[in-house]
Amino acid sequence: MSISIARNPMMPDAFRCLLDHLTAANADGLAMTGQVAPRAVGLILGLECTLNPFLTNPVYREIADRPLAERVAALRDPVFRERLLAEAAERSQGKLGGNLIGRFDLLFEMGDEPDYEPSLDTSIAAVAARSERSPEEVALDAMLADDGHGLLYLPFLNYVDGNLDGCHEMLVHPHTVPGLSDGGAHVGTICDGSFPTTLLAYWGRDRDHDRIPLPFLVQRHCRDTARTVGLFDRGVIAPGYRADLNVVDFDRLRLHKPQIVHDLPANGRRFIQRADGWRHTIVAGHETYHDGVATDALPGRLIRGAQPAPTGSRR
Repeated sequence: MSISIARNPMMPDAFRCLLDHLTAANADGLAMTGQVAPRAVGLILGLECTLNPFLTNPVYREIADRPLAERVAALRDPVFRERLLAEAAERSQGKLGGNLIGRFDLLFEMGDEPDYEPSLDTSIAAVAARSERSPEEVALDAMLADDGHGLLYLPFLNYVDGNLDGCHEMLVHPHTVPGLSDGGAHVGTICDGSFPTTLLAYWGRDRDHDRIPLPFLVQRHCRDTARTVGLFDRGVIAPGYRADLNVVDFDRLRLHKPQIVHDLPANGRRFIQRADGWRHTIVAGHETYHDGVATDALPGRLIRGAQPAPTGSRR
């Protein structure tokens, strides 16, 4: 049995209660495992995205349905820009993200190599205060960067104190595994499919404190995760086990900024995020990705229920 655990701003210390319950349940013989996101769950805002800070601004709504290039031109026009910034940004609680899109104290400009543990003194609100501008103006300029492809990051779950210390506490707990990687359910709002890269590169190499040993991360992410969902035929490299492998250049692991592509039916949009350092992805002995590029191999099959360990293996 597994549950998802996150640090919620509404109940910031509830995660420790859940961890205590996990410990007690396992001590009583009830196998329970918590899934933990290796960084904050966050929204991505921008002119191409589902959400942006001007979504409910009546002046912005005049151009909201125009193509991106036309909106960028309008937003750079001094007269339109003055009208936009003069209009109070009304927040709509009924619209997706309506209670979050104006949280300039938690909005951060997303760089080409995203910082997923940004300091609160780099928020849009903090930058605005130092530059004696309004947060709306700072956010607008950030989104207009790169011809309107600029992005803002809004971390909420797991970011109560403006850092990932609570996330570290959850990741190293004896009854948790890293999880919750989102491959695209919220196609224009969230891009968390890069959690595995964050887990290895940030927690195993780049964080300036509380790093987690790489062997521990690999064990948790491979063997322990597979066992949590009942897949006892994979997760380790041993005779008889399924040949699902990743070959990773640990020193070259690097995330790029998410980007919007329009490759869904009817030209639908979605986020993708590239990562360097993943050399080979092998599924059932067939290479499916080579240096981040998909091959023609499609060996994956639908799994119906738990999979037993190979006969004679030692789990």
